[in-house]
Order: sequence, then C-alpha cells, then structure tokens
Amino acid sequence: MRSARFRRTRRAGAVALVSALTLTALAACGTSAGGNGSGGSQGGGSADPAAPLDPKTKVTLTIDCMPPTAKAAELKEWKEDVAEFNRKYPDVTIQGRSTPGQCEEPARFTAMLKAHSQPDVFYTYFTDLQQVLDNNGAADITAYVGDKTVPLLKNIDPHVLGALKQGGKLYGLPTSNYTMGLLINRKLFQQAGLDPDNPPRTWDEVRADAKKIAGLGNGIAGFGEYSAANTGGWHFTAQMYSRGGDIVDPSGKKAAFDDDIGRQVLQNLHAMRWDDDSMGKTQLLKWGDLQKQVATDKLGMFLAAPDDIAYMVQQLGARYENFGMGPIPGEKATLAGGNDYMIKKGISPDKIKAAIAWLNFKTLTVGKGQFDWARTKSDDLPVGVPQPNFWLGESKTKDDAARKANATMPVENFRSFMDDPVPGKAEPPKAQEIYKVLDDVMSGVLTNENADIGKLLSTAAAQVNEVLANQ
Repeated sequence: MRSARFRRTRRAGAVALVSALTLTALAACGTSAGGNGSGGSQGGGSADPAAPLDPKTKVTLTIDCMPPTAKAAELKEWKEDVAEFNRKYPDVTIQGRSTPGQCEEPARFTAMLKAHSQPDVFYTYFTDLQQVLDNNGAADITAYVGDKTVPLLKNIDPHVLGALKQGGKLYGLPTSNYTMGLLINRKLFQQAGLDPDNPPRTWDEVRADAKKIAGLGNGIAGFGEYSAANTGGWHFTAQMYSRGGDIVDPSGKKAAFDDDIGRQVLQNLHAMRWDDDSMGKTQLLKWGDLQKQVATDKLGMFLAAPDDIAYMVQQLGARYENFGMGPIPGEKATLAGGNDYMIKKGISPDKIKAAIAWLNFKTLTVGKGQFDWARTKSDDLPVGVPQPNFWLGESKTKDDAARKANATMPVENFRSFMDDPVPGKAEPPKAQEIYKVLDDVMSGVLTNENADIGKLLSTAAAQVNEVLANQ
C-alpha cells in the first residue's frame, strides 16, 4: 500500500493538486545544463542500452516526488544530491516535481496515467505495476539495467525486484520496501504490567494483552484497527497472511478469504471489540488515526510498518523511546510492499539512461543519496528505523553498520522485529479495488455487534470475484 520520507502505504485524505516546482541543476564549470526544447538528448550517447550514460549527454529529466518546501531538510538533501550528480553528469538537467502532501494520491495517479501526463521518472507503489502497464505508461528497462548501470544490482533482494517485473521484463527500480509488524506503545505496556521487550507473538496473546492495556482506563484502547479508505481491507489482508491465509487463490481469479481463516480473523476482532471492549468505541478509522492515538498514549498496539515510528516523531511530536516493535502475530507470513520509480514509456534512450543513472545514485548506492546516514543524522532526520532495507550480502552489512553507527533512536526497541523476520508476501492483484471491498467486512464487524460474519465474507468474496474477472 508509502514512507515517512516516501510514504509506502496508500494513505487516504485530501491532497492538494500537484504543484510543479522546478529545480534546475546548475551546470559545472560553466557548461550549459540545458537540453533541447523538447527535453530530448543532445551530444554524447551510446547505441548500447547496457552502456552507462555518457557524461557528455545533454538531457532534461522531470522527476516525481521532490520534497516540498515544507520539508526543508529533505529538500536540502535533494538539492545536494542534484549538485553531486551534476559533477559527473553536468549536462543532465533535473526538474523536480513536488506535491504538497503525499507523493502519490490514488485518484490523481490514475488520472495522470490515463492522460499520459506523468513525468519522465514517476513514483509508484509496487501494487501499481498492472495499472501502469494497462495504461501503457512505463518503459521496459530490462536492457538498460545491469552491473554497469546499477553496480549493486546483485545485492538487491530479488523478491523486491520481482515486484517490479512482469513477463520477465523489468519496469521499475525500488526506493524502499517494508514488511508489517506489531507496533507497541512501550509506556502503556509497562503500565499494564507487560514486557515491552517481548510484544505478543500470537493473536491470542494480542487479545489478552489488549484487554490488560484497556483496563488502564482513561479512554485507552489496547488494540486498534482500520476500517475505512481502503486501509481496512489492507489490514484484513495482513491479518489473513499472518495466519497462513490468502486473499486470492493461486489462479488469481477467485477470492480465497471466505474460509475458516477469514472467520478466525473476524471472530477475534469481534471478540476484542464487543466482548472485551479493548478496541475503543471510535471506529471507521483510516491511516493517520491510529498513529495519533498511539502517539498520545491512548492506544497500546496496532499493525504497522516501521516507518510509522519516524512519522509519529516528526509529524506528531512523539518520542522514539516510547515505541517498540515485534513481528506480526501468527508469524506465518507478513504483508510486504514498497515503492519505486518507473520511467515513462516513449522517452528517448538517452533520457532512460539518465534516469537510471540518477536513480542508481539517489536510491541504489550504499552510503550515497537516501543511504547517506551520516548526512541524515546531521540534518536531524531519523536514522535507525529497520526499513527500508532491501540489501543483501556485503551491501547489507555495510548499510546496517552505518545505520547503527548514526542511529538517532533506540534501535534495541525494535530488536524483536529485526531478529525474527517473518517471510514477506506480496499484496494481491487489483489490491486497491479489493481493499475497498474488504473495508466493508472490517467496518461491519467493528461497528455492528450483531454482524453476520459469514454473510460479510460471502458478500465480499462475490464482489472480489467480479473485480478479478475484470482484469
């Protein structure tokens, strides 16, 4: 479903229309940084797509998700990275486009694809691949991506790259990945006599601990869940995965959640909400609501990605020390996702090469760009959140060491999550359409004490089957 820096999950909420803020990279040593009027290429270049970008090539690139002015530190780093990139490629002009809210808002994104108005390098979620291809939006970059253009390619988790492939062809490069775990409020755990270093590992333990936390009174809830704006369906999926269930069958054409596991998920939520009164009376919550509750010591735990912690500190004024994280209860599998950049179909080969050169520097080089943890720390931005981390081998060892050395938060609070990783599982096809249907399942159980769980599941399964039939 997105990151404190690039939010991974599709978070709902009104987002202002895109404002195109242009950042033009200054040329080094007096060389013109401009391309031709169409933003095409001039000079340099190589006919071999596997060859790196010729530093003499002149192109102009429009790039999504430049930090807005309100994020001063992130924008400062973006400008620094453009300047460093231009020292090697002085004739590549980077024109950053910024949005005042999130990098991708579903309705705006869909409209952009249909109008073919996306920038040359555009931001997407892993689950957007099919939608992008259906709209003929992304270039096949398979021939352009190799050890010469992305030197650390072999050290990128193949499961992460696999999320950006279809039919053996590569359509994007990752910027971050995530898996979901159980985020806890350590203060409330301690007040309830629970061990914050050992969050619950089963759903039965979640229910028992939630009841103890809710017993503190003062409007405190033990466990929270979403049930609106597609986030309820997203979390229903996560809970299904955690118990070994699925949303769609192996054929990808039929719903798979109307089963015993689906009933277990809903029965447990129903019991916590109505029998235990451990989930609070306010429901129909969406992304942002649970974060506010846990940040203000009104919620004990909820399912989340690790970057929610940075968001709560940066945006809500919370303290890192107050949070911890464990693996998702059940531990059969955890929902995995992430975000990436794709390259617009139809732009010139030299522009594709320039885009890959930029992405390699900015997002795929240990110690540079987004992985320059010393700079991140000096800019008072968070260091130490366990993800994104899609590195393997030597790259992982090096990045982990730098992340730990520059940590701005107590990384030991996340030890349980990091030491016992749960296998990640990708989101279902047509994820957002399916999540919208499953919102009704979650809201039905959490707002109606007399909800018919069997009917909720069967009705949703029929609706999801219709969604899948229209692929």
